[in-house]
Amino acid sequence: MARSNLSAGSTIPVSPFAGAWSRVFLRSYPLVDAIGLACIIACWILIQIFVTPFHRMFALDNQAIQYPFATVERVPVLWSIFYAGVIPLLILLIWAATFRPSPHKVQVTILGFLTALMLTSLLTDIIKNAVGRPRPDLISRCMPRKGTPESTLVYWTICTQTNEHILQEGWRSFPSGHSSFSFAGLGYLSLFFSGQMHVFRPRTDLCRCLLVLIPIVCALMVAISRLEDYRHDVYDVTSGTILGSVVAHFCYRRYFPALRSFRCDTPYSKDEFVPEGFSKVPDDEEQQLSSRRGQSWTGEESYQLDESVTHQDR
Repeated sequence: MARSNLSAGSTIPVSPFAGAWSRVFLRSYPLVDAIGLACIIACWILIQIFVTPFHRMFALDNQAIQYPFATVERVPVLWSIFYAGVIPLLILLIWAATFRPSPHKVQVTILGFLTALMLTSLLTDIIKNAVGRPRPDLISRCMPRKGTPESTLVYWTICTQTNEHILQEGWRSFPSGHSSFSFAGLGYLSLFFSGQMHVFRPRTDLCRCLLVLIPIVCALMVAISRLEDYRHDVYDVTSGTILGSVVAHFCYRRYFPALRSFRCDTPYSKDEFVPEGFSKVPDDEEQQLSSRRGQSWTGEESYQLDESVTHQDR
């Protein structure tokens, strides 16, 4: 039988461990989320060092993977980090220095932004290595041995590429890391702008809407560059875009209300983050006792009130 209906006068005893955890969480917030962010970064570093992708078999006559390998990328990895990570972070810091919001608001804004970037990077690399989808320029990367049959599926061991990084990256096509990272960082910035300027309120001026669209357009151009360099196809870029956008929205909404809310520019207060913890659910007898106490207290109070009214009437 469900025990969800508790009386108003009932008390739920909380275990000492849960109470101590709640106090630590309240006093140290957002330190707990910062620890979680550090764990995400540590997992991402371990993947970069120890994990190699799954090598899916391929055929040399597959035209989808016969595109040339671009030695000079339009948006290299470092520049994508600068566009989608450094520049939005600088914008948020300039905003904090200009408008001087509360320290809590600055903390959760920066923490949500960094979490969106690192969580997206971690999920992207996990999927990349697990799927092992060949890139469109795999044949050019691989440099297969002469005499390899073209119409049969072959393993990655037929490659003669000496650069291990270039070779292993050939099986990390899905999803696009540039797309997911850019839409995570710049998408978060666009959501933040939307909330601070109340873009989704009725009759919002067009200039605010255009300002919100600028980060999205920049992220879109970074994603399109991966198609122009033949690093990914449309399927990879679209999947990366969706992944980055979803994570950015998730990280933003952990700290800020919905964009249609009246207080969308104000983060949730510290009190709203306090966990309830684990507690002992009262049984039926405890509920009956507490309800009887509430009823007796109400009866005594009404009886005293009746007596006072009677004396006044006399």
